[in-house]
Amino acid sequence: MAAVSVEAVTLDDKGKGVISVVRRADSERLRQVFLKYASIEKNGEYYMTPTDFVRGYLGLYQESNYNPTTVQLLGNILDTSKDGLISFPEFIAFEGLLCHPDALYRAAFQLFDTNGSGYVTHDEFEEIVGYTTLHQKIPFDFKSEFMRLHFGDDRKRTVSYTEFSQVLHDFHEEHAVQAFRRYDKKKIGAITSLDFSDIMISVKSHLLTESVKQNLVAVTGGHVVTFPYFMAFNSLLNNMELVKRIYLNFTKGNVNQEVTKEEFLYAAQQISALTPMEVEILFQLSGFVHQRTGRVVYHDLEKIAPRRFAKLLSRPFAEVKAVESAADRSIGIQILESLYRFFLGSIAGAAGATVVYPIDLVKTRMQNQRTGSYIGELMYRNSFDCASKVIRHEGFLGLYRGLLPQLVGVCPEKAIKLTVNDFVRDKMMKESGSIPLWGEILAGGCAGGSQVMFTNPLEIVKIRLQVAGELAALGSKVRAVGVIRELGFRGLYKGSRACFLRDIPFSAIYFPVYAHTKLLTADESGHNGPLSLLASAFIAGVPAAYLVTPADVIKTRLQVQARQGQTTYSGVMDAFRKIFKEEGITAFFKGGPARVFRSSPQFGFTLLTYEILQRFFYVDFGGRPPQGSEVTVPVQPSEKRSEHPDHIGGYKLARAVFSGMESKFGLFLPRYRLPASGEAV
Repeated sequence: MAAVSVEAVTLDDKGKGVISVVRRADSERLRQVFLKYASIEKNGEYYMTPTDFVRGYLGLYQESNYNPTTVQLLGNILDTSKDGLISFPEFIAFEGLLCHPDALYRAAFQLFDTNGSGYVTHDEFEEIVGYTTLHQKIPFDFKSEFMRLHFGDDRKRTVSYTEFSQVLHDFHEEHAVQAFRRYDKKKIGAITSLDFSDIMISVKSHLLTESVKQNLVAVTGGHVVTFPYFMAFNSLLNNMELVKRIYLNFTKGNVNQEVTKEEFLYAAQQISALTPMEVEILFQLSGFVHQRTGRVVYHDLEKIAPRRFAKLLSRPFAEVKAVESAADRSIGIQILESLYRFFLGSIAGAAGATVVYPIDLVKTRMQNQRTGSYIGELMYRNSFDCASKVIRHEGFLGLYRGLLPQLVGVCPEKAIKLTVNDFVRDKMMKESGSIPLWGEILAGGCAGGSQVMFTNPLEIVKIRLQVAGELAALGSKVRAVGVIRELGFRGLYKGSRACFLRDIPFSAIYFPVYAHTKLLTADESGHNGPLSLLASAFIAGVPAAYLVTPADVIKTRLQVQARQGQTTYSGVMDAFRKIFKEEGITAFFKGGPARVFRSSPQFGFTLLTYEILQRFFYVDFGGRPPQGSEVTVPVQPSEKRSEHPDHIGGYKLARAVFSGMESKFGLFLPRYRLPASGEAV
């Protein structure tokens, strides 16, 4: 019968454990892997030794001078029978344990349960703690009130798994307090800054980033550290993920918004009782590890928070690191980054244009339809009537008339627009990651202006081809090459002023609205999923497209060849005056709804494709990744999976669980063996 095994443990949106289950045909593959590493045979059965499992199978402790006792202790986690060997049933059982959302705590419990009784005794707890590097540097007092409360006055009480999880959680707080008392030799409730640094690096190293370690003395001002300050500092480190949530809740997911101390303190009181001293320490740390502005952004919190694995909801198909750090961003690298964006923007532009091209064709024909100057000219009652007549008289492919030159033009058009917008935004961005509104508008305006001279020739050809179907009854055959020959070089730029009047305001409105709508539609962690990206781009396109419709109408009239009897225009102002006089103000908004229904989805699909491509084919040029592309909430160590082909099912998480016992619980076991007497170190 087929067995069921767990492939990975993930967290749902509420942070609860969710097990994703995959079906294996049978357990034969696990057995083959087990036999591959087993080195002991007894009575026809094979067994792994702790060394086989830890060093052979998991690939840990590969150094020649590894500590054999540490390897033995880790191997004993699987050896529930405590006979010194790991049987296949025990190997299978541990694979199941690794699939639990609390695998870290369960593995730690089995580490301490040295006799396999299902409980942890005082002696077992003392034995394992006594072996850690922490205890060897700052001994823990096993006669303390902490131990009496948990194991009884006679130390005979045993602790179950659920109780043990709380003991392990509280142990480091107690050890830190004991260390403070040890250093507080004068019994005045204060220690020196150097003593404080020594305690934190020894007892709380698993909660310290490199930035915090380097500033432990500086943040205290070189003065004495009182016990309340010491406890507040530890409490802050323990609650940094809560601190991040407070920040994101206050900024509505905007990771670049600067928050003052007063604003943060107010926000903290709405969620949790974070004390004013903890907030004060937070801003002190931020000033030392990043910048002394009196404000914090999310980037500051990431430098202070304990190391967490990044959780990518859109896992890249390919990932390239172009530079080792932001300091390596040379001019050449920035040029490569722009070329990379240009290439992705071309693909995104083609995708967006193809999706909405029929709407664009209807929009163009509606805008070119004139009233008042030519009797009997009215061909279409509305956009739907226009679309149905195109299909009836020209076939379905008639909706795509002129698509090829449109794609030739729209690919570089959207590419240059997206590239320039990103480039100028990067230049306008502050060190904190924020950008002023005027900088966003300037970036958008530059993006809109950059495309005009490049795309105007192709757009005028597209428009001539789109309206060519109206002349089909006259036997006219209009081709792109013929249009280009007829217009000449100067004619290809006819209406370019109107293009500037349309495209600069459009992009100056569109890109800032898109950026801010992304923030509003991001989840509580600041992440934008595909639907959020599409909705943001669609919403931003509505005001941008409709408000510049008058310029688009003028551009269309200038670029379309007037038929006999129709009014001709000599320029932008001439077209404005004649259209207003002959057709009224409403003529400037002809095709406005069609333009909105074309531009909004087109830019929606274009921006969606552009951002998804950046996520799936990510190249790190030393700059910032696309905003909203990463989840910034913590990811449990048990979610980091091994790609080793022999690590099957739950064993994909084994390495992470073992390292997690150090990074989360601070249970650092000696990695190297101590040299024997007279042996060189």
